[in-house]
Amino acid sequence: MSTLVLAEHDNAELKDATLAAVTAAGQLGGDVHVLVAGHGCAAVASAAAAVAGVAKVLVADDAAHADALPENLAPLISGLMAGYDAFVAPATSRGKNVAPRVAAALDVAQISEILSVEAPDTFTRPIYAGNAIATVQSSDAKKVITVRGTAFAKAATTGGSAAIEAVSGAGDAGTASFVGAELTKSARPELTAAKIIVSGGRALGSSDKFHEYIDPLADRLGAAVGASRAAVDAGYAPNDYQVGQTGKIVAPELYVAVGISGAIQHLAGMKDSKIIVAINKDEEAPIFQVADVGLVGDLFTLVPELTGKL
Repeated sequence: MSTLVLAEHDNAELKDATLAAVTAAGQLGGDVHVLVAGHGCAAVASAAAAVAGVAKVLVADDAAHADALPENLAPLISGLMAGYDAFVAPATSRGKNVAPRVAAALDVAQISEILSVEAPDTFTRPIYAGNAIATVQSSDAKKVITVRGTAFAKAATTGGSAAIEAVSGAGDAGTASFVGAELTKSARPELTAAKIIVSGGRALGSSDKFHEYIDPLADRLGAAVGASRAAVDAGYAPNDYQVGQTGKIVAPELYVAVGISGAIQHLAGMKDSKIIVAINKDEEAPIFQVADVGLVGDLFTLVPELTGKL
């Protein structure tokens, strides 16, 4: 069995999400090849070739792939799949955009956000906002899979010596064009890659209070900042801070939930964290059911006190 993995990158660096996808692909058995589709992405290809477990790196260096438009990526991947048994992509915005198109082109069912590989044709995946785990078996000749990065260990970034091969596709499909991107720049770690996350909820009351209380604690811990959907919807924090089923799925070593009640939507995005600390004045809040450490009290008193002791 041979598997093609879509590399997540920005044309300069290989993203960690790719490493988890490589691990999952390796568990399918057979050779693992990585597709680096971009423009001016030679450094990414070299990094992918060094990843442990990768047998070959395919490089599609074309201006049509500079911005990872799925309308251009999907035909490229579909054409390459003649030589592969499975296609694996990280369950990122890019992966979720490309994989369904590939599945449709191959006329197979997509298997989304797998948590484990039980056999080459059998996987587990979350359903009902992560409250149940389904075991699914696919009889499709070719598998199209997205991988939840927090469920798999990251492949080592060194130790590999894969061959690098240039490939080409149809180029620009002409059905979409890249207009622009508004990216948030921060000195803090990126949310999905952070080892420590401090998240704030609606209980903070305002955007000013959110940053007044959450930011100093995050800075002391060297943490990324997250937020519940309620806090984002209320305008306390930007959308890219959102942790949860409709936000980002995270599993840091330490997750600090401040003023977050623990709705199912939020728990689905962070309950796999190694250590969860919850600060909430409601001792019956659902967040305490998954927390390893719980502080019951007024966050406006407890958070400054905690920050001061660090």
